[in-house]
Amino acid sequence: MSEFDQLPVPDEVRVDPQSFEIVRVWIANEGQHVSLRAGVWEDAAAWGILLADLARHVANSYEEIGLMDGLSALHRIKEVFDAEFASPTDDPSGEILP
Repeated sequence: MSEFDQLPVPDEVRVDPQSFEIVRVWIANEGQHVSLRAGVWEDAAAWGILLADLARHVANSYEEIGLMDGLSALHRIKEVFDAEFASPTDDPSGEILP
């Protein structure tokens, strides 16, 4: 993987000395691979807020690049999220590393 395969770090992150990364997601060998910082929040509900905010960012990006309007994209994301949540197509596995 080259530095060109990595997404840019937002300016706000660069200027905040207390910033830290909490999740990375890659596609490799036709699968999804995740690295996350577990235990960032005591209440797991905060991850729900993060996922909802992320869905909105993705939907906005679809609108910005002209693939579909943001609201339609958001509804499509939620539709498939709910379906995947109800009947997973994959069984995530992994381990917590130091």
